[in-house]
Amino acid sequence: VQLQASGGGLAQAGGSLRLSCAHSWRFFSSSVVAWFRQAPGKEREFVAAIRWGTGITYYADSVKGRFTISKESAKNTVHLQMNSLEPQDAAVYFCAAGSQYGTSHKDYRSWGQGTLVTVSS
Repeated sequence: VQLQASGGGLAQAGGSLRLSCAHSWRFFSSSVVAWFRQAPGKEREFVAAIRWGTGITYYADSVKGRFTISKESAKNTVHLQMNSLEPQDAAVYFCAAGSQYGTSHKDYRSWGQGTLVTVSS
């Protein structure tokens, strides 16, 4: 499984960015695709996840109402729309895929490379 993350960059506080996670082949209906983030000196933390087959979504409390995870089936891609960005959202964001939902990085077997999100205040 090869996941390719993209879309990171610099945004001002209150601004928006959209991250994308593309699968080199396809996600299975049983797949769960998640976004995690890791800031310097901190643990990797769960951000959001989506069940590919049903579209059911999950969010960390810290991003609920600001971030939206979605899928684009035709492109085998999962997006993370990040609005109302805050300085504490700055981190390297990783996408991951697995066969079951969880909020631990250990729940996911496949990982994309990280994409850096910087938020200026």
